[in-house]
Amino acid sequence: MESNFVDYVKILCRSGKGGRGSMHLKHVKYNPNGGPDGGDGGKGGSIILRGNHNYWTLLHLKYERHIFAEHGGNGGKDKCHGTDGKDVYIDVPCGTVVYNAETGKYVCDVTYDGQEVLLLKGGRGGLGNFQFRSATNQAPRYAQPGEPMQEMTIILELKLLADVGLVGFPNAGKSTLVSALSNARPKIANYPFTTMEPSLGIVGYRDNKSFVMADIPGIIEGASEGKGLGLRFLRHIERNSLLLFMVPGDTDDIKREYEILLNELKQFNPEMLDKHRVLAVTKCDLLDDELIEMLKSDLKSHNGDSPHCEIVFISAVTGFGLEELKDVLWRELNAESNKLAAVTAEDTLVHRDKDMSRFAEELADEGEDEDIEYIDEDEIEDLEDFEYEEDEDA
Repeated sequence: MESNFVDYVKILCRSGKGGRGSMHLKHVKYNPNGGPDGGDGGKGGSIILRGNHNYWTLLHLKYERHIFAEHGGNGGKDKCHGTDGKDVYIDVPCGTVVYNAETGKYVCDVTYDGQEVLLLKGGRGGLGNFQFRSATNQAPRYAQPGEPMQEMTIILELKLLADVGLVGFPNAGKSTLVSALSNARPKIANYPFTTMEPSLGIVGYRDNKSFVMADIPGIIEGASEGKGLGLRFLRHIERNSLLLFMVPGDTDDIKREYEILLNELKQFNPEMLDKHRVLAVTKCDLLDDELIEMLKSDLKSHNGDSPHCEIVFISAVTGFGLEELKDVLWRELNAESNKLAAVTAEDTLVHRDKDMSRFAEELADEGEDEDIEYIDEDEIEDLEDFEYEEDEDA
């Protein structure tokens, strides 16, 4: 069954070219000295990205292999202006990053609902010969061609925007926790990699407050090198304000598993270690009170890499510690040192080279590179000022 979660697509985009101006001389019996009356060409359509909170994946664009804007219409006689080409809006979910597929360079970022980003500008229409009339040149026999279109193959990459991101090995209880704290219903089963795609859940808090929690597929050791599913989804953790690490209480060495997870994030993007973190020891319904107290004293004596790492013992099945966990998460989210900063273009530049290198492999595996048509350079006319062409009606 095909997944409904699509977090990257590759599209060939092309703006419209401007219409050419008209070179026309009016000459009728009731106005023998009519003079030049060639109209201007219309503007070509632009390609514009627009943030839309109604989308949370790029599924609606998966099969949009080509997106072309309309060309501008040519000018006509009697100073008739050519029609402007319609702009094309590409609606994308908030948190979408755009790269140039050929160079791998960052292009733009769409982070909030209603944000519009001009991706490719339509060509300007050429001026008709009416615009070039003067006292010394009363019958100009030239007009401008329209500006050429612009073309770019882009990669749209989605990074989920959530307050809390869950980080843990497969079967750490991440999906169970999301289902216990929110109305989200991710798939839950007792085998590794049950979660094959990220999911979001809205966690209710006191006084009608809430925050968003993201369930990310499990990470294994070596995920930053491409093992398991972690590499594909690690980028979704980059924009989470707070990271909730989850390690089962029946693990042989909780501190070692926590350090492995930290190391995978560090290898992927070192700046992720600057985020506030909370460690949740899950499945505590399998532990007795004496063992829990021993683990508490042992873990709290362990000085981690960050001073911002609280430890909470929970059981999503019985509800043990869930209220305490929500209190800790809310306190950390609203801590003065953890205020969610505005997302800037620089945030997306980290690690983009590695992202782009794997895009080629992933897209090739899914057949995304097939049937992509490219424009021959000979088809694009270079705009030269005052390159004149006469209208057939002249």
